[in-house]
Amino acid sequence: MLIPHIALKILSEPATARLKFKKEYYNPQTALGDEIILTSIERSSTVAVAAETPALRAEAKEIAARLELPFVAAPSPDLTFLLTLTPTRLELRQTGSGAAGPVYVDFTGGAASHRRRYGGGKNQPIARAVGLKGGAAPSVLDATAGLGRDAFVLASLGCTVRMIERSPIVATLLQDGLRRARQDPGIGAMVNERMTLITGNAVEHMRQLTHEQRPDVVYLDPMYPPRDKSALVKKEMRALQKLLGHDPDIAELLDTALHCARKRIVVKRPRHAPPIEGRAPSMAIESENTRFDVYLIF
Repeated sequence: MLIPHIALKILSEPATARLKFKKEYYNPQTALGDEIILTSIERSSTVAVAAETPALRAEAKEIAARLELPFVAAPSPDLTFLLTLTPTRLELRQTGSGAAGPVYVDFTGGAASHRRRYGGGKNQPIARAVGLKGGAAPSVLDATAGLGRDAFVLASLGCTVRMIERSPIVATLLQDGLRRARQDPGIGAMVNERMTLITGNAVEHMRQLTHEQRPDVVYLDPMYPPRDKSALVKKEMRALQKLLGHDPDIAELLDTALHCARKRIVVKRPRHAPPIEGRAPSMAIESENTRFDVYLIF
């Protein structure tokens, strides 16, 4: 099925990268390794692809070609971000003084592994929000996948999760993390069976689903405008906000999700933020800094 959408391409020019509208088609079933079209809104950030070692340059150039980003052999002061291929993973590195640490996806260790083992299982707020209780294992469409952390939690608890990420740069980071996770003897089979990724526009994708393809749950975790530079906003999140901006179409996402989900929509919000467009949820489940607004379908 070919779905029309308006895409933006980053065209490399000397020391810069500019965005240009282009209408394309994408196939939701196409693997991420095929043609990728940048769909981010216009922003001032300039991005290039680099390799940490000379041996990785050929592979890094392939990534650059797919994303239509320039490849650079050395950092330039004109660049804001470097998508850098290392011997172990793909990283998004912010340049300049005071830059955050690298952004990457790792499901096999660190915080993701700790949360999978000790995060509270089906008693944790996100699990309760999507309706994970007893033997229930709902199908979930994560329409704002980002780095895939919440999707990984839900998949590890038994859900089948279809992720949609509209930024091909972020989707490429996520695909790299999924690739490495599939090779892990502990979680590889689970990730391969329960987690799939689509790069594209979630609103258009949801509108094209047949009745049989509709998920039990649509999960939304939109990017919000940064409140300040306090410790509550992680450096990694600030880097992504600088690259992507916020999600101005969250109201449209919610409206579309309400016509797509079979059972419920879950919206992740800052704990004290108002509901989207003032639309009161059926219920809300809170944690220390986060609230999950749940809209039940009757």
